[in-house]
Amino acid sequence: MAKHAAPFETTCPCCGAVLKIDPETKAVLSHVPKAVPRMFADLNEAAKAMKEQEGRKESIFKQSVENQKNASDLLEKRFQEALKKAKETPDPGKPIRDFDLD
Repeated sequence: MAKHAAPFETTCPCCGAVLKIDPETKAVLSHVPKAVPRMFADLNEAAKAMKEQEGRKESIFKQSVENQKNASDLLEKRFQEALKKAKETPDPGKPIRDFDLD
């Protein structure tokens, strides 16, 4: 009779799960996922974090609204600057291509 090798355990390098592998068939016999630590110790901490996140979202939204109000002025200033720069630099004309030189 052939000797059956005992399954061995290894850790997945990607997710950290423990895999039990059969050496003869090279099949995964069991999979135990890595324990994920809790994000919050209790419900009060989670509620507090949600309120803080709500405040951050509100301030980001207000900043976005303010930026939208000033967007037209900013675009107009950029356009005027680009127009001024275009008037200052002379037009070089058509670019010379390599086969034009022959």
